Amino acid sequence: MTTDPRLWDDRSEVARILFELAVPGLLQNAAAPAEDRRIEYREEAVARVLGGQLGAAQLEYVTKSMSPCPPYLVTSATHRITWRDSRGIVNVAHTGPLGAVVPIVAREATLELWARLDADAELARRTAELPESAIKLLAATTTDRTAVEVFRTGIDAAARTLVQHAFLQAQTPYGDAAQLARGLAESGIFDAVATTWYWGLQASTYRRGMIPASFVTFAGRVRYSVDTVVALRAMKDAQLAHAQDESLDPLPNSAQYRRLAPGQRPRCLARSPQVYDEGRTSVLALVTDAFVETFVRLLGHHEVAQAVVDHASPATETSAEVFEVPDMTCSHCTRTITKVLGELGVAPPEFDLVTKKVVAVFGSTEIRERGFEAIRARGYTVVPLQD
Repeated sequence: MTTDPRLWDDRSEVARILFELAVPGLLQNAAAPAEDRRIEYREEAVARVLGGQLGAAQLEYVTKSMSPCPPYLVTSATHRITWRDSRGIVNVAHTGPLGAVVPIVAREATLELWARLDADAELARRTAELPESAIKLLAATTTDRTAVEVFRTGIDAAARTLVQHAFLQAQTPYGDAAQLARGLAESGIFDAVATTWYWGLQASTYRRGMIPASFVTFAGRVRYSVDTVVALRAMKDAQLAHAQDESLDPLPNSAQYRRLAPGQRPRCLARSPQVYDEGRTSVLALVTDAFVETFVRLLGHHEVAQAVVDHASPATETSAEVFEVPDMTCSHCTRTITKVLGELGVAPPEFDLVTKKVVAVFGSTEIRERGFEAIRARGYTVVPLQD
């Protein structure tokens, strides 16, 4: 285990710390036997602009917040679904040509891999033995603060990558969900997201049911089009320039970019290759391989069906102070929600990222509704609970 790392933004050192924690055996502990499950979902079509493929809110977001990405490069999902997973947690996602099976089973794969992390006694031991200097370096360099949180976020990011790129299934040679997952991994698309996209772009476009990318196929594998690579790099450079311009308001979680030397580009901590057993691999490869293997295995154990909606007795929203935010995934999300509610005078809420529940004290029904709308305006879903 590494000792006494330098206490500044040494991303190479942090990558080495994470790798040493990850191997041997990250996510390789035995999985619980898969149970056959039926999961029902509710579905609604995504509103589109007349004559185009983007909804009005999507188009506005692209033009205002994704410059210099051209709108023609962005593909929208066809439907939006909501469901409760095997733990009873509400979820929301968007779907493409392959339908609801991709996001629903991707969520189940995420839950299984999170459970493996929680049950990994060896990982817990190695993490507990980290020197104080390594703990401080992780906290100073990574958004998620601890190594286990980094691994959890990486699993969730792998799921989002699969779900988003399923919008492009018609541009690939892959005919079903299993082929798509394996094909994306073999083509290096998970790797491309980690290295080419800027932080936050995946999460923000995922919540809005979009992907700023297109595929070309070569020798049975897919890769990003030239326009895609150019646009992603330009958007990342724009975010770097914004973060390093002290005259502009700082972006959320941009401190890691402000510490970079002029002209230096950030490297994905999980992507950095390391030598292991006389070969080279990375934390990203370990997480991606485990996720794809788990997703494909669980496909055979899940029946996904559209629920019958009872329009005669629609659910009604209440002024409950406990509500769910299905697309809340990390500390960045909790800080965003805290900020928008704080602007309305609401005290910092309590969050549970596992159950996706938020507890907030609103001064009035009006403030509650304004708070919910403010959260939705940032691209999140709000699901009020019954009293």
